[in-house]
Amino acid sequence: MMRIKICGITRPQDAREAARLGADAIGLVFYPPSPRHVGLAQAQEVIAALPPFVSVVALFVNPRREEVEEALAACAIDVLQFHGEEDAAFCRSFQRPYLKAARVKPGVNLADWAARYPDARGLLADAFVDGAHGGTGQTFDWALLPDDLSLPLILSGGLDENNIAEAVRRVRPAAVDVSSGVEASRGIKDAARMAAFISGARHGSV
Repeated sequence: MMRIKICGITRPQDAREAARLGADAIGLVFYPPSPRHVGLAQAQEVIAALPPFVSVVALFVNPRREEVEEALAACAIDVLQFHGEEDAAFCRSFQRPYLKAARVKPGVNLADWAARYPDARGLLADAFVDGAHGGTGQTFDWALLPDDLSLPLILSGGLDENNIAEAVRRVRPAAVDVSSGVEASRGIKDAARMAAFISGARHGSV
């Protein structure tokens, strides 16, 4: 079954609602320039609000090793997600499952990208926006996605309640990841938009 992640959670009540609506995972952004950045204490509060069996994904962009280690020591994190130029040796060195993000634009060879991270749990395809690392609300041309990726594909980039069903029908990803597309404002999730997104994703995958 296709999995759904709601990323950029900053409030316990949004985590609870995402889980209630059927999200499989929530994402916490440990990247200070992001408007959805959370500190360790804030992350702990969000995680404490989750019911069992909802995964916690921690997102980093070119972090120092100490930043990742501090987050792992302080928070119950299930999966690491790397959005920068981290190499595979760095990603795997924390002894935790990890996802690697690739910013998609013409000329980016995702098959080669996936081959560089053979032990990743999945390749997250996001839109390339100069100077940004996710959460931009921008889509990309799904025709750029190859059919023969060696890793499970996680589709991201500009997804919302209006395009998610079509995206899932066309791309058939292993999972989808949304952040700005289900927000009332930056970092604040909208329950109705989350519900519509999750419903669209489930119906599109049938």
